[in-house]
Amino acid sequence: MKKLFFVFAVVMLWVTPALADTPDAKALWTTITHEDPYKKWDNWPDHEGIQPGAAPHGPLHEVFVNKAGLSKKGYPKTNGTIIVKENLTKEKKLAAITVMYKVDGYNPEAGNWYWAKFSPDGTVDKAGQVAGCINCHSSRKAQDYIMVSDH
Repeated sequence: MKKLFFVFAVVMLWVTPALADTPDAKALWTTITHEDPYKKWDNWPDHEGIQPGAAPHGPLHEVFVNKAGLSKKGYPKTNGTIIVKENLTKEKKLAAITVMYKVDGYNPEAGNWYWAKFSPDGTVDKAGQVAGCINCHSSRKAQDYIMVSDH
C-alpha cells in the first residue's frame, strides 16, 4: 500500500501544473509561457485580435483566455480561468503582460482574482492582490472584474 501511494504521489507531482498550490507569480509565468502557452489560447469571442487600449495598459492590447475561462459563458468565471493581456505600444511592440488568474478562496472580496504584471522577459513587476488592478476592475464587479468582454 505504501508503495502504491508513493507511486501515486510521484505521478501527481509530475502531471500537476505549477499552479496547483497557492498562487505564485513565477509559477504563473511558467504555466502561461511553457506548460500551457497563452499564445495558443483563443481570444474572447467579442474581443478578437489587437484592440485599442487605454492607460495603464497602453494604446493597444490583445487578450488571450484559457479553456477554463471560455468554458462558461457569463459570470462568475470558473476557478482556474486565466486571462492574459499583452500590453502593446502604438508600434505594436510588447510592453508588458498583465494576467488575471481565478483561484478559489484566494481573495473573495475581489472575485478571487490573483493579479500579475510581467515585463516581456518574465520579470515580475507586481503580483497578488494589486490595489491598482482591483480598484480599476471593480467598476466591472458585476462582470467578475473582466473589463474587455461580455462573454
